[in-house]
Amino acid sequence: MGTYIMLSTLTPEGRKTIKDRPERIGEVNRELEAMGARVMKQYATLGPYDFLSIVEAPDNQTISKISVDLCSRGTVEIMTLAAIPVDSFISSLRTIVKKSKPKKPTRPVKSAKGKARRR
Repeated sequence: MGTYIMLSTLTPEGRKTIKDRPERIGEVNRELEAMGARVMKQYATLGPYDFLSIVEAPDNQTISKISVDLCSRGTVEIMTLAAIPVDSFISSLRTIVKKSKPKKPTRPVKSAKGKARRR
């Protein structure tokens, strides 16, 4: 399962819905589960986004489909970010570094005839 951050901004219609029916937030979370994802944590935020949701989904296609479905309703705009655990990120960087290190050059060795050859 991949981890995704969904930053949501309500439209005027979405703000009215939440004001009149705050329980709608939980209903949407259950809809995400029916579409194959799970809301791990969710926060109401101040600033340019109204909600920050940490979501698990099987793959990018699933979370993309969910984002398009939710945005198509006209009540929310969403920015979805793939989140990589820091330990996994560090490990992948180490792998890249190991693969990109040049091999040490071999030193020439003189043969019995006095000619240099590579080991």
